Amino acid sequence: MAASSNAEQTQLQDMEEEDAGMEEREMESDDEEEEGMGVENSDDEEDDSSEDEKENEAEIQRLEEQLSINAFDYNCHVDLIKLLKQEGELFRLRKARQKMSELFPLTEEIWLDWLKDEIRLTEEESNREKVYELFERAVKDYICPDIWLEYAQYSIGGMGSPGGIDKVRSIFERAVTAVGLHMTKGQTVWEAYREFENAILSTVQPPPGRIPSREEQELLNTQLERIHTLFRRQLAVPLMDMEATYAEYEEWSECGVSESVVHLYKKALQQMEKCKPFEESLLAAEPPKLAEYQTYIDFELKEGDPARVQITFERTLAENCLVPDMWAKYTTYLDRQLKIKDLVLSTHERAVRNCPWTMGLWKSYVLALERHGADHQTVSDVFEKALNAGFIQATDYVEIWQAYLDYLRRRVDFSKESSKELEELRGAFSRSLDYMKQDVEERFGESGDPSCIIMQIWARIEALHCKNMQKARELWDNIMTKGNAKYANMWLEYYNLERSYGDPVHCRKALHRAVQCTSDYPEHVSEVLLTFERVEGTLEDWDLAVQKTETRLNRINEQRAKVAEKEAAMARQEEERADQRRKAKSDKKAQKKAQKGTRAGEKRKAEQDDYHDEWNEDSEQAPKRHRGNGDQTTEEYMETETGLFGRTAPPGFKPAPPGAKKAQQGATATAQKQKDDKPELRNDNSSVFISNLAYTLEEPEAKLRTLFETCGPIKQIRPVFSNKGSFKGYCYVQFESPASVPEALKLDRREVESRPMFVSPCVDKNKNPDFKVFKYNTSMEKQKIFISGLPFSCTKEQLEELCKSHGTIKDVRLVTYRSGKPKGLAYVEFSDEAQASQAVLKMDGMEIEGNKISVAISNPPRRNMMDKPGSSRPTTEMMPRQVYGSRGRGRTQLSLLPRSLHRQSGSVSKVENGTAAEQVPSTASAAANAAGETKPLSNSDFARMLLSK
Repeated sequence: MAASSNAEQTQLQDMEEEDAGMEEREMESDDEEEEGMGVENSDDEEDDSSEDEKENEAEIQRLEEQLSINAFDYNCHVDLIKLLKQEGELFRLRKARQKMSELFPLTEEIWLDWLKDEIRLTEEESNREKVYELFERAVKDYICPDIWLEYAQYSIGGMGSPGGIDKVRSIFERAVTAVGLHMTKGQTVWEAYREFENAILSTVQPPPGRIPSREEQELLNTQLERIHTLFRRQLAVPLMDMEATYAEYEEWSECGVSESVVHLYKKALQQMEKCKPFEESLLAAEPPKLAEYQTYIDFELKEGDPARVQITFERTLAENCLVPDMWAKYTTYLDRQLKIKDLVLSTHERAVRNCPWTMGLWKSYVLALERHGADHQTVSDVFEKALNAGFIQATDYVEIWQAYLDYLRRRVDFSKESSKELEELRGAFSRSLDYMKQDVEERFGESGDPSCIIMQIWARIEALHCKNMQKARELWDNIMTKGNAKYANMWLEYYNLERSYGDPVHCRKALHRAVQCTSDYPEHVSEVLLTFERVEGTLEDWDLAVQKTETRLNRINEQRAKVAEKEAAMARQEEERADQRRKAKSDKKAQKKAQKGTRAGEKRKAEQDDYHDEWNEDSEQAPKRHRGNGDQTTEEYMETETGLFGRTAPPGFKPAPPGAKKAQQGATATAQKQKDDKPELRNDNSSVFISNLAYTLEEPEAKLRTLFETCGPIKQIRPVFSNKGSFKGYCYVQFESPASVPEALKLDRREVESRPMFVSPCVDKNKNPDFKVFKYNTSMEKQKIFISGLPFSCTKEQLEELCKSHGTIKDVRLVTYRSGKPKGLAYVEFSDEAQASQAVLKMDGMEIEGNKISVAISNPPRRNMMDKPGSSRPTTEMMPRQVYGSRGRGRTQLSLLPRSLHRQSGSVSKVENGTAAEQVPSTASAAANAAGETKPLSNSDFARMLLSK
């Protein structure tokens, strides 16, 4: 056996020398090519290259200076490595890579570049161990098949050394264990392993014609069994294109394929077919493919194969290494399912290296270290690293301190009066308070622990385990001096501590102080005090308690009355100011209307004097053209320019064909006439107003009847149509009983043909001008949060799923446009203020589908009471609507010019529907153009036109 092993190594050394000679020849040919190219370079190119080198060197120095200031600038590290590689500064490049790898895990591309450079630089055998160490570091950052393959191939170059073949096999075994289950890339590792074993087989086979010895035959049989085993192991793993591997095994095996192997192969093939859709979706998706990977992980978790779950997580994290939630999900799975110490702790370490800013990962790491029995120094070192990780909010530091203090408390044996662990625990509590007061407050402006949770835990430990109530009382005195004395729950917590581990004297003292200091719930504290005295107090104690509670409650009620009176006065002042604004607005409207009516009358008089004969004929035909169907061009032009009643059609409005339009007009006119014949009995108390419906809604009465009949018996539905018979997008629904109205109002914002339908009470604004349609609160709502920056694809269910981990959700509302399209805004209402505040702290700045969201307590800006609810335009920009007669717009106000020939003679003003209205040219010009005159107008003509107005 020893002789045959030496023969193997000798032949493999010859193979290595041949490979080395080929590499040298390739390098020499590359050098010759580079020299030949260098001869052809001109002097100008050399000057340009020297200038580029100077610029690159300056940029390198700038990046190095920036890293000396902030060593955690990831992009700066990457840019520096690229420049140094471009310049060929190999030793500086090695140093830069080393620094970056100490702070961050490197990507697969950076590791492969580094490894290949080190392999080229390390030619001596003595330096191979350094490359091996580098490979070991590389495979720990991420599970990458390409790095493992490179590692195994590099180890083949050193198999001529003692124990080299065994080392190569060991690396290949680790590779197939780590990445052999990779559905798409695992096959390359298996094939490389088999090629290596086939190469070994070729060295142990005897020459043709010679009968091998017994030792040689045993060695040959052992090697053949290794290859058989590799085939069987690979065929039992679901991999892409595994059919080709099975065919190769059938061809290679002289004894055929056993039934057990066929059974395992078919089982793996079925598993591969199940996974194939997920692999195809990953191939079609764009990076980082997080949603597709998440679906894949969920599938593997249901299947329940730990090895496949692990490799799927590793593949996900290789492309999404900066997603803390994915690391948290992976580490939680390992903690609860696999519980393998080396795997669990290494994964936790990789998680905090990738996402050091995430407190939850550090907290899980500390717990995992304790769970697997790590020594105290290791846990303390990890905790110190966590404190320097740079968390994004003050509360994170409170939680990591709590986790570490819990760990220290579990180390203490409280049966002993004093111990080293107990002193260390007390020292850690003191240090945590100093850290919160100095470091955290200096950075965030707050300690992150307003309720002094850490001090409360310390006081309870001193009282419960150490029987040291004096220390506990000192701690609670300190808690109350930090602004907590006004809260009833803090006093009751202290009272419960005294009740459990103290004495009645200190309980009474605590409750008396609570009655004097509490400002949020003094009634509750007073009741607790009286209950305590009923059970344990004397008559004198009872009288004193009653006197103190009555005095305090009377003072509190007086203060509340003053505050309520002040708020009522402010509300009255605000109402008076609103009345003044409304009055000023109505006066201004009336004044503008009067001025406009005067100007219109003067203009009509002048036009009648100048163009009486010309317009007389047209005036006679106007009513017929307006009522009948003779001149559709003029009528359609009016509708296009200004819209019906000055409003534009909603998005999605499509005009019907002429034939259908005429039929619709006839049917609508008939229906309208029938309705006009019957007296309409309106009752606003039992009616609702429906708006924001699509203009293209077919049979609105029938559809709305189906929708609202669940609210109660319907008396009538009155859809509103234009003069031409087209639906105007709103209607009235009248019920038999006013009791049906509240049920109907619950259908507000219900989608009807992809548009939100608005349902509001039917109120006459002339009788109730102060009626407010806007139904949402306009003041601060502390239990509700406002979220902006949401992706438009976010649904109500997704948002509810995201927020429910922070508290009990009462309502979720996505804000949309009138067309139903989302604005990327939402309101989420929690059950109380504390949950809403916690949600703001946790969710602000979070990324959802690549969008960074902003989260704050809901505090809408005060709405202007002068404006119409829902309108964002100032009053001064709104033009008073023109009031027309029963025949519509007058002929003298209609331009017969095509729009392309209009000239803007004045400033453009905004009309109510938001479009710009151009000033109409003079009637003389219109008439001339209508008559076919093409003579250009002179300056005098324009002057006469202006004077005639």
